Amino acid sequence: MLEARHRMDAPPTRPARRRPARIPSGGGATEPSPDAVLIRRTLAEIAPVADKVTSYFYALVFTGQPEVRGMFPAAMDVQRDRLLKALLTASEHIDDPDVLVPYLRRLGAGHRKYGTMAGHYPLVGEALIGALARYAQLTWGPEAQAAWVRAYTTISQIMIDAAAEDEMKAPAWWHAEVVSHDLRTPDIAVITVRPDQPYAFLAGQYTSLETSWWPRVWRHYSFASAPRTDGLLSFHVKAVPAGWVSNALVRHARPGDVIRLGPPAGSMVVDHSTDNGMLCLGGGTGIAPIKALIEDVAEHGERRPVEVFFGARSDSDLYDKDTLLGLQRTHPWLSVRPVVGADGLAGQLPQAVGTHGLWSSYDAFISGPAAMIRSGVDALKRIGIPGERIRHDAVEELAGVAG
Repeated sequence: MLEARHRMDAPPTRPARRRPARIPSGGGATEPSPDAVLIRRTLAEIAPVADKVTSYFYALVFTGQPEVRGMFPAAMDVQRDRLLKALLTASEHIDDPDVLVPYLRRLGAGHRKYGTMAGHYPLVGEALIGALARYAQLTWGPEAQAAWVRAYTTISQIMIDAAAEDEMKAPAWWHAEVVSHDLRTPDIAVITVRPDQPYAFLAGQYTSLETSWWPRVWRHYSFASAPRTDGLLSFHVKAVPAGWVSNALVRHARPGDVIRLGPPAGSMVVDHSTDNGMLCLGGGTGIAPIKALIEDVAEHGERRPVEVFFGARSDSDLYDKDTLLGLQRTHPWLSVRPVVGADGLAGQLPQAVGTHGLWSSYDAFISGPAAMIRSGVDALKRIGIPGERIRHDAVEELAGVAG
């Protein structure tokens, strides 16, 4: 899946080097920490004026260090949305290191592709504090500022450390040449690329892509196959209205063009230590990582039952149906059920799952538009699948953005 799987990337931030504050464990906590209470009050106050906060924040960043402007896209609208959602994510998970730390480590490593360096963090931290102080006048004060400084110091230090560790083992990005461009429908293309260096990933994961048509604009797309011996990578791309990267890839990309890839990410992967059945829901181009999971199970020689529901609004949108049915003929443990309807993604697909069997012992995997993931998670819980066995690269993973 491509344009449908968006994830949050907050702008690069970094404080002055100081002892990081400890993030309290959220495992058994019933009350938020004092810092979390202060941070959430600030966020509640600035929410109605989010656009003004983010505009002022960037004005402070670019005024203080004009050379960093080149690290950002020419059009800043999407980036501004990401900053706000980054703040909301930090407030929601500030007391939960089990969620926050892995997320921040991925974010810190991923920001290498933007050219983020240690020296950028203090400036951005000062700009963030300055913007909050200006627009959170009712809740701001010495205690609130101290809470934000402690949280920001901790958050950015996790990102700094993760970037430093990642630098020792992987490049900031990979160049990849387009080797094939298969237009399956007027709006959907299967694009295969050859990275210039070895690229290790797991079936079910995703990466970020940047094209020459929109420099510094990155979008997230899932790998459409398990790792291949020839090293090639495939993606399913749907051109969405006003989708800069998706339209460039579907309408303009051709063999010989070169794109850039960020590092792999995502946790929607197969647990090969169990033999649980797998229930997979793929909506639209969300079927891409599901196909990769099927290939992964086959390559491991497993014979666990794998049940796939492939949803689309019309039969013509089931663009990869023949491939999936071919896999079904090859593997007797695989069952594929196309689901078509006007609300086939958010409505009929989850409903169809509930009418086809008892799934409480299965591991579930969901990939597709945000509305489908939300309704699918609810439907799977209603039919008895525990939440910890429902896997998806969250509805925009922690907090995501469209684009």
